[in-house]
Amino acid sequence: MKDQSILKDALVAAFGDAAASVRVEGARPSIAAMFCVPVARFAEAGKVMKACDARLAAEWAVDETVFGGGFGIMALYGKGVELLLIECAVPHEAPVFPSLTGNYLAAWRFERQMRSLMGVESAGHPDARPWIKHEDWPPEAYPLRKAFDAKTRLARVQGEYKWVRAEGEGVYEIAVGPVHAGIIEPGHFRFQAVGEDIINLEERLGYVHKGIEKRFESMTWAAASRLAGRVSGDTTVAHATGYCTALEAAAGCEVPARAAWLRALLLERERIANHVGDIGAISNDAAFTFLLYQTAILRERLLRTNQAIFGHRLTMDIVMPGGVNADITLEAARVISGELTEFSAEFERLVAIYEETPSLEDRTCNAGVLAPPLAKEMGVVGIVARASNQPLDARVQQAYPPYDVIAPKLIRCGDGDVNARIQVRIDEVRESIRLIRAIIDGMPEGPLAVDCPAPRPGATGISVVEGWRGEIVWWVQAGPGSEINRVMVRDPSSVNWLALEQAIKGNIVPDFPLCNKSFNQSYSGNDL
Repeated sequence: MKDQSILKDALVAAFGDAAASVRVEGARPSIAAMFCVPVARFAEAGKVMKACDARLAAEWAVDETVFGGGFGIMALYGKGVELLLIECAVPHEAPVFPSLTGNYLAAWRFERQMRSLMGVESAGHPDARPWIKHEDWPPEAYPLRKAFDAKTRLARVQGEYKWVRAEGEGVYEIAVGPVHAGIIEPGHFRFQAVGEDIINLEERLGYVHKGIEKRFESMTWAAASRLAGRVSGDTTVAHATGYCTALEAAAGCEVPARAAWLRALLLERERIANHVGDIGAISNDAAFTFLLYQTAILRERLLRTNQAIFGHRLTMDIVMPGGVNADITLEAARVISGELTEFSAEFERLVAIYEETPSLEDRTCNAGVLAPPLAKEMGVVGIVARASNQPLDARVQQAYPPYDVIAPKLIRCGDGDVNARIQVRIDEVRESIRLIRAIIDGMPEGPLAVDCPAPRPGATGISVVEGWRGEIVWWVQAGPGSEINRVMVRDPSSVNWLALEQAIKGNIVPDFPLCNKSFNQSYSGNDL
């Protein structure tokens, strides 16, 4: 039997009546227990969670002036199957709350972003630099506040980003980006090195900040699912599913069983396509181009099948509020099954080539090591976490349909290096093939969708979905007229980018592309 009350019981024991349980009437029961604590004790609540060995999954702010309030500060904690959402309220005229950085490294960038975009201050945070919002924005422009007009053309101001510097004899600095030679999105990396050895790396992201969370506020609930699928284009199914599931929770909408199984089918196809592409791309960064070409062929075949069956190579815009808008016929199911048989045989041939090429493994083994204790401390998720022996997979912990029936295997490796992140991808491709077969065999009959009403005023919904990179968190809140008041997105990259800075230390400069690709985090998903 799953124990889901360790965090809740600890908070209640420590706070008593000072922790008020929050319930949202009329919505489906939340996957997370919700409590409100006094702002002065917000960090203390985090300390209680830390003592329970919980991780900080997400932290964000919400402008509640439309309800006559100030700002809500939200922190989502997780331990095993249990999720606990703790919030505190701060006044609009003095939006200050105690920082969680003393207990959680993941709060480092969460809170910088909250300050940059919402204008709430985390007292005790050791880094006052902006995050996502660059230094040439007017400092008092907070785009996620309700008073900010998204159509405003901001004046450019003089600003300077103060990079972390390392000094000493023989230390020199290498700047990489933000524009790169490959067809990728922009990110700036500053290395300090002695000879070829990297002693420090700092990332600067935010170059593709698109104002997605603000844009949601001007959209209808139905139309917003299309934007959700574009948060990170290679994760369109997982993000659309995350948004729709959060909305459905807020609205009390029960998705038909067939729709849930079809969503899982699309999720697993998305996982396979990205994992197999990454295996080739990582090998290419170790100068083994052959595998890049061969895995690209496999990926292309999957995408063409997507186009033929679902009408889109990336299966975009199929997941919608209340269900899905595409089905599979018996013939399509046979096509997918036959494709998987051919795919699996070719995939295993390529895996054998990888494992029997010593010069390739020489580059991937012991490179970019993220030790398990550090991975746990930093709160990483997904393939990065599982390659460092962290037992985190939302399909397993949350067991949302149909994973409550087909039971995915939790893939883990303890080495934490580039090779481990490849091995996790290899084993997850194998597992996704098994899951797709189980989905096809067990697919229930029934409707594809139901009408999803707008949530009642003030209703909230939260979802956790395992995308191919890892755990994705969505939180939605309806405004006074049942419109969208706030949508929060936490892509896996928001926590995993920070870990790359630590994993690269002690490696040589030429290994950075290899290590970076083994993480393969999303710029777009981070720079919302």
